[in-house]
Amino acid sequence: MSRQEVEHIALLARVGLTEQEVERFQGHLSQILDYFAILEEVDTSGISPTAQVIALENIFRSDVASPSLPREQVLANGPQVEEGCFKVKAVLE
Repeated sequence: MSRQEVEHIALLARVGLTEQEVERFQGHLSQILDYFAILEEVDTSGISPTAQVIALENIFRSDVASPSLPREQVLANGPQVEEGCFKVKAVLE
């Protein structure tokens, strides 16, 4: 990867790099691209694009209501209460 490419990527990412960082990232990014080149050699023609290496399973729990604080006790913590709800400043005009 060229120095100009590293500087361009840094510009796109809005990241300021020192001269030493540009040189260091030039080597790191080149290695990463080399690894991608190795991965491109692997035959994936028999694998669907959404394949997973492990089976995924949704885990659901039953929705059970549990006891909470009484409304009056909760509302006692608010600075202003009106009609059984917290009163807040309007955020929309």
